[in-house]
Amino acid sequence: MIFPATTAFFAALLALVYLGLSGWVMGSRVSSNVLFGDGGDKSMLKRVRSHANFSEYVPLALILIGLLEAGGGSHGLVQGLLIALLVGRILHPIGMFAAPNSPRQFACRGGGILLTLAVLAIAAIALLLRTA
Repeated sequence: MIFPATTAFFAALLALVYLGLSGWVMGSRVSSNVLFGDGGDKSMLKRVRSHANFSEYVPLALILIGLLEAGGGSHGLVQGLLIALLVGRILHPIGMFAAPNSPRQFACRGGGILLTLAVLAIAAIALLLRTA
């Protein structure tokens, strides 16, 4: 088994994105004086959900991709999955603040989650094929 250096590099980049989302939520909490929940503020709810959505999907995706890389998976596949994950996780919060039913909302929010789900599916299938 090898050290998953590519996954580690992208995990660090994704951690910085997560810190940015965290700061975005905290800044809104301070300016709105909302210590818990969303305070009934739709903008706060979107920020909180963007942050939570990231924390719900990224850890599992990184584990799957890291296992794939450590098990000798194709570098091209690993790198492609990680790039798609990073792009998807950046697009999603942008789409959360797009106008409802707008092309930007579909492209960014929809595209972000579809990329993330595709990464999870492809990584899971690739791991199953490697271990079968």
